[in-house]
Amino acid sequence: MADCRDFHSPRTHGFVRVAAATPVVHIADPVSNGQAHADLIRSAAAQGCELVVFPELSLSAYAIDDLHLQTALLDGVERQLGTLAAVAGEAGVAAVVGAPIRHGDRLLNGAVMLAGGEIVGVVPKTYLPNYREYYEKRWFSSGDDIGAETIRIDGRDSWIGTRLLFEADERPGFVVGVEICEDYWAPLPPSTRQALAGARILANLSASNIVIGKAEERALLCASQSARAMAAYVFAASGWGESTTDLAWDGQATIHELGTRLASGERFAVEGHLTIADVDVERIGQERMRTGTFADCARRELDEEGYIRLGFRLPPPSGEGDHEVVEGATPGTPRGVGPLRHGAKPRRATSPDGGGLRRPLDRFPFVPDDPARLDQDCFEAFNIQVQGLMRRMTGTGAERLVIGVSGGLDSTQALLVACRAFDRLNLPRTNILGYTMPGFATSEGTKSNAWALMRTLGVTGEEIDIRPAAERMLADIGHAHTVDAPVHDVTFENVQAGLRTDYLFRLAGQNRAFVLGTGDLSELALGWATYGVGDHMSHYNVNGGVAKTLIRHLIRWVAGRPEMAGAADVLQAIVDTEISPELVPAGADGKIQSTEGTVGPYALNDFFLFHITRFGMSPSKVAYLAHQAWGDAARGSWPANTPEDERVAYDLATIRGWLRKFLIRFFQTSQFKRSALPNGPKVVTGGSLSPRGDWRAPSDGNARVWLEELDANVPEA
Repeated sequence: MADCRDFHSPRTHGFVRVAAATPVVHIADPVSNGQAHADLIRSAAAQGCELVVFPELSLSAYAIDDLHLQTALLDGVERQLGTLAAVAGEAGVAAVVGAPIRHGDRLLNGAVMLAGGEIVGVVPKTYLPNYREYYEKRWFSSGDDIGAETIRIDGRDSWIGTRLLFEADERPGFVVGVEICEDYWAPLPPSTRQALAGARILANLSASNIVIGKAEERALLCASQSARAMAAYVFAASGWGESTTDLAWDGQATIHELGTRLASGERFAVEGHLTIADVDVERIGQERMRTGTFADCARRELDEEGYIRLGFRLPPPSGEGDHEVVEGATPGTPRGVGPLRHGAKPRRATSPDGGGLRRPLDRFPFVPDDPARLDQDCFEAFNIQVQGLMRRMTGTGAERLVIGVSGGLDSTQALLVACRAFDRLNLPRTNILGYTMPGFATSEGTKSNAWALMRTLGVTGEEIDIRPAAERMLADIGHAHTVDAPVHDVTFENVQAGLRTDYLFRLAGQNRAFVLGTGDLSELALGWATYGVGDHMSHYNVNGGVAKTLIRHLIRWVAGRPEMAGAADVLQAIVDTEISPELVPAGADGKIQSTEGTVGPYALNDFFLFHITRFGMSPSKVAYLAHQAWGDAARGSWPANTPEDERVAYDLATIRGWLRKFLIRFFQTSQFKRSALPNGPKVVTGGSLSPRGDWRAPSDGNARVWLEELDANVPEA
């Protein structure tokens, strides 16, 4: 096995820890502002941050009007830039600070990148507001005509221009684009083209004042820009200490990724602080790669002049190897690396396990933790299923359907969907023909739940005992079940599953109906279905796009509807029943056949499924994220109504073991079943496994490359 010492570090898995800094502002006092910046840079380094973004004109203060044009102030700012470059280099982080910058005979509102002891480059503001309370054109010029030029600041050479990006050495995807405040209010923000040119982290240095409702507007812009540009967006606005002659400031700080908010800071605070999150630059790259419109847009919108990437060097955190000091390199060399000052070998402080992941991470990717969002998701999922079934029925002219009702989760959800569809189509529920078909291992509990459910919902219920037919088939094929020593193998199980489906299809033909499928997305991922004439097949499957973990909550959600009060008890009993195919009789110890004992916990399998199919993540990264989400039951939030006995934890060895089995099932042994699926609606954002939809793969593939990556990069304990 390969060396897995760095497995627990977020940066190993493509994360960059970023901070939006909110310093206390000192009006026209570069020295005091510089000290506040230095304190926050060192604090960020102590928490393992690699990038710190400060507000607009943070070294001078924003609301100082004509003082921006004072030579003494501008000289003081330049000196602080040199000082802070050294601080950032010693701390081992990259810092983007706001400063008024002289360039030739004009003054620019600049964002200055500091890293490796050097002033790496300056990005000037493009769009200067000159309306309502802002009159920046009185002091500043737009930098829109500066593509990439050299500039001298504090006696050292650097770069300035709107076509600069900043790229960390030996950190794939750690590419930063910078814009300033008003820039992202423009119809075409500079960050849009920066993202198209390769920036995966977009920084906004802002001095936007606060009025009622504006904070929500800014957060909306950050979220939408991070989604449209497929990037992370770090926003830092001026706060306490700015002049309140005519305006007020709230110090809003947010970090978004692909439209989702990762972190937001305290507003109206009176002390300097950091808002920190780990952004997944690897995931951003994967999302761009799988979304062809991103590359198409980049090809159309980027002109021949292009963007220059200025390299900067960051040391690894403590314990991650030596940092080589490059002597004599040109600072800010395009696509190169600048030196560290004074031969220092800085380290960002970090705990041995990487300090844990600093970002929201759902244990259940298909089930939101937030109760309001969960309610909304259940509403949408249920109605997607209902409308899909309604359209199929109107399209085929069907007025009846046949469904197998086992008393388990999946058939219960499908039956609830069918009832709602019939109600909306003004068809009698008695046209839903439900059949419970007990076999060799059917328990009285599940059979009684099936009957109670059918009676409560007012559907037509029937019972067909499949044991005589199964005995005959097993005897006809000479199966060992017919002799003194019963063999409960896959054939024994599949005979029962196949007979149930065979009966349903023949009943559908007899009653001019169609068979409603019940198998869910999680079972399809694992191949947990009997192929062909088995639970794999139906005329239409409403559950094929719904994960098992979501089905539990969907049933709870339906049970909570006022119109379902009479069915609430039986629905709760079904949710509380252990998941079992009930195909093999209980053993001498009385234990029933457990699905999760064979294929693994559905909570973990759904986690694996989401991250592998939605983002194409490597197995080692999936294992890392699963351990972060499931390693400690007391950490993080749980979806509403999750029972205490389901709030469990899994250690890394357990996660690794079940992930290995998932990889074999998903990539090697089950695709042929997914290649021949009945129709059904796509429901969850993780996608569907339909061969006509989100997942298309060869039926004769193998799992070797995924297993080798897992074994090489995930420790066994």
